[in-house]
Amino acid sequence: MSIEVRAPMPGKIVGILVKEGDQVNADDELLILEAMKMENPIYSPMAGRVIDIKVKEKDKVESDQVLMILE
Repeated sequence: MSIEVRAPMPGKIVGILVKEGDQVNADDELLILEAMKMENPIYSPMAGRVIDIKVKEKDKVESDQVLMILE
């Protein structure tokens, strides 16, 4: 079963802390999203493996946009 990690708000990706194939635990930091001049970490909702990263650093994202997929 795969899970989509989505942006909670519009902003800009300023850091990607994992790469495809990485194993992650629940609550691990995956990305850093800058919004309203604040850096907001995006955490893993579950333990699993990163199977697809849909964004790259400096991308602007919209609220609810898929950022990565975990399995």
